[in-house]
Amino acid sequence: MDATALREVQAPLKAKYRESADAALVTLTAQGDLAADGIACKVATGRALIEAGLHPATGGSGLEACSGDMLLEALVACAGVTLKAVATALEFRLRGGHVRAEGDLDFRGTLGVERTAPVGFGAIRLAFDLDTDEPPERVDTLLKLTERYCVVLQTLRQPPEVAATISRRSI
Repeated sequence: MDATALREVQAPLKAKYRESADAALVTLTAQGDLAADGIACKVATGRALIEAGLHPATGGSGLEACSGDMLLEALVACAGVTLKAVATALEFRLRGGHVRAEGDLDFRGTLGVERTAPVGFGAIRLAFDLDTDEPPERVDTLLKLTERYCVVLQTLRQPPEVAATISRRSI
């Protein structure tokens, strides 16, 4: 897809959202099934069924997906797609490249070994390695706009209010 095709696809959407802000509000959902056996949760992705389990650093076998890895994978996917869309819109000469995310966890917090140890990532690093001959100022603009429009990155940087509830179902 080139910049013209991208603009043609997005123009009616942008016009619709300018007319009606409510039309731009979409609720995404995910759900999982708690496995009766083992410590796992089966998550339907729309493309495949992923079985998430404990990371080996918390006693998992390593056979199931780790939700921490899945978070980083979501960041890589979103940042990669966003960068490609921005590059297309800017007519940025991008021959290819790679995107990588890595995050640091202290599993003492997750396992309750040390009360002061955080539960969750202490730091996440997102890096792009691009095959391009664009000048540095265009590369800087590409990164700036990718950061600005990447949904997962912005959600991690400015976390929304998250509510957790539990209900009992009688069997």
